[in-house]
Amino acid sequence: MPATVLPIVMLVSGAQGAERSEAHTAPAGGSAGAAPPAGTHWVGTWAAMPQLTEPGNMPPAPYTQDGTVLADSTLRQTVHISVGGNHLRLRFSNAFGGAPLPITRVSVALPMNGRAGVSTIKPGTSRPVTFHGRTSTTVPTGAQVVSDPLDFELAAGSNLTVTAYLATGQQSTAITSHPGSRTTSYLLRGDHVEATDLAGAASVDHWYFLSGVETWSPARTRATAVLGDSLTDGRGSTTNQNDRWTDRLMTRLRTDRRTADTAVLNQAAGGNRVLTDGLGPGGLSRVDRDVLVQPGVTSLIVFEGVNDIGTAPATPDAQKDVADRLIAAYDQIIMRAHAQGIRVYGATITPFGGNHDYDDAAGHREATRQRVNDWIRTSGRFDAVVDLDRAARDNDDPRRLRPDLDVGDHLHFNPDGYRVLGDAFPLALFVNRPLPPGFGYN
Repeated sequence: MPATVLPIVMLVSGAQGAERSEAHTAPAGGSAGAAPPAGTHWVGTWAAMPQLTEPGNMPPAPYTQDGTVLADSTLRQTVHISVGGNHLRLRFSNAFGGAPLPITRVSVALPMNGRAGVSTIKPGTSRPVTFHGRTSTTVPTGAQVVSDPLDFELAAGSNLTVTAYLATGQQSTAITSHPGSRTTSYLLRGDHVEATDLAGAASVDHWYFLSGVETWSPARTRATAVLGDSLTDGRGSTTNQNDRWTDRLMTRLRTDRRTADTAVLNQAAGGNRVLTDGLGPGGLSRVDRDVLVQPGVTSLIVFEGVNDIGTAPATPDAQKDVADRLIAAYDQIIMRAHAQGIRVYGATITPFGGNHDYDDAAGHREATRQRVNDWIRTSGRFDAVVDLDRAARDNDDPRRLRPDLDVGDHLHFNPDGYRVLGDAFPLALFVNRPLPPGFGYN
């Protein structure tokens, strides 16, 4: 069908409750309680892209030793969830571990005063998590483990504390994490899973092992996944404030009753590329793991490619090659998502003029960005196009970001910039609508 151009959004084909002030736990019962009502399903409410931990992002000494990580250690982390529910389960990943990951005990709780990145939990809210009825589990090398369902009432847009104890630790210094958490986690020797406060704990701004939280939700609840890099992971956002553009979008979705049951799964990592592995596996290789098998996903936002352009040599031949391959990769991602009934929304690549590493005097990389963005806008392959380039560029110098949105490196955004990106997405894209006839053919 013909494209309809909105101010910064191009719709190519048809797109697909009130927030409570505080979450609280229900009596413990887990899977032994009454069966959940019919017409419900698991939906991801929070996710973080697993990747191999770089040396500089490992737990500090003494939590990392020769060949062992987090032995006799408690790890407390908080995550910001999208949609709420009365039942939850956790996912732990050992995708990049060099040895099995033995987890001795896990609990969930509400953080003190509902805040992100705090070491204290609200008294009386801690509940034990089980795995096949046991308090402990071992995640095989390269695998993930999903916990048993747990009765736990959690409000949309709230924070959740997850505390784990590893008695023996992981017997490898190759471990799985998400370094760009922009949220503070805590480490303390000994078993303190149920402790209200972790006094004296070491702090790090990384997540380890935890890769997802799911809620058992009504059939109308769904998720949108985001495939991205540091611009989505939130470099330049505020630690413990959850002010990435995906957080802004999540807040906006909750304000409209038509979209309040839509979760946002941020599957991005700093330095990530579409075509090539680097800081985490490339977008094309991880789309199955991070999008297609995620529970409840009905739409995908693709906002990635700047690192492919910026790390390719600034020559005409190299840039033509990276543009050709990026366009082919987007087409593959769309095709594979469509086969699973997932709509795909393309976001144009934002400017990097003036960036020390990516901008080149001859303008070869800028020409590639323009070519790729032109394909995103005009190919008709995406189900909608959100023109983040137009939303964020300096109208007086379109090669550059608006100065008031630039964190200072002419590539990443400050919190105001991320607010502008989050506001660029029309909520109508996330309204639940039937797929059109023939959807998924290609």
